[in-house]
Amino acid sequence: MSAASDFSHLPVLFRQTLEQLVIVPDGCYIDCTLGGGGHSSAILERLGPKGHLYGFDKDTDALAAAGKRLAEVQSKGSYHLVHTDFGSIAQAVLDNQIPPANGILADLGVSSWQLDQAERGFSYMQDGPLDMRMNQTSGRTAADLVNTASEQELVRIIQDYGEERYARRISQQIIRSRQDHPILTTTELAAVIRRAMPAQALREAQHPAKRTFQAIRIAVNGELTALEDLLRAIPEVLAPGGRAAIITFHSLEDRLVKDAFRTWESPCTCPREFPVCICGKKSLGHVITRKPLIADEIEMKENPRARSAKLRVFEKMSAP
Repeated sequence: MSAASDFSHLPVLFRQTLEQLVIVPDGCYIDCTLGGGGHSSAILERLGPKGHLYGFDKDTDALAAAGKRLAEVQSKGSYHLVHTDFGSIAQAVLDNQIPPANGILADLGVSSWQLDQAERGFSYMQDGPLDMRMNQTSGRTAADLVNTASEQELVRIIQDYGEERYARRISQQIIRSRQDHPILTTTELAAVIRRAMPAQALREAQHPAKRTFQAIRIAVNGELTALEDLLRAIPEVLAPGGRAAIITFHSLEDRLVKDAFRTWESPCTCPREFPVCICGKKSLGHVITRKPLIADEIEMKENPRARSAKLRVFEKMSAP
């Protein structure tokens, strides 16, 4: 069975996301992280003859799977798939002459399918090549990073992106281990991390390699940089009255999204004691979700991946 045909991605916060996007039948929608097409197929179903969906993904397996799924959707709307990273949304909009979007969706998590494919190298639970690239056609692999980065760089990545308190111990163990032979597989790296952990950390409920694998994946794929690029572009890409819905899975992403939304709503930089605003910065709209939307108990039980998901939504100000 081909990678495309068995790509299974259970969309998180599915109902909440569709409700918050408030689909306009003749609108334009951009799914920045197409994945298996779960969210996109539901958007496409709701589009009318003038409606259009654009799906972005840098994973060619995801594009192939989503294309097959969307082709089977009964809809009067149309769709177009683009092989690109979500951080390149501004350029993709220009290149494909995409009109201002009524809705922009980004689900920032790794799909269940990607985690389950040992050969993609995302999972510490399965033996596979240490790859972790979302775009398999370019960029350095996780093995490249692990075997060439300095101790200082490894500490920064594991500490900043994984929020791992034992980052220095893990980095030192990686340096020692790779001096004997390169670390080339997921299980090798997981074993190195385990050896670095103190006994009390090994008694924690979560796998000792979870935070480090997350950190390396973020670094390999430039995920936070791409998110910052996406957030810079959204205000220009959204149509007046359009909504941006972003699903995050860890605190680093969520903080970036929350801060961006807050700034878009209240951009004034004048000191609080000023009686009137003189900076001239105007609100771009308002935050719909004062607190992020999370999965209910039923979804968490059916899809454990949803436990850490948070949905935040922003609505751009309507035209006068």
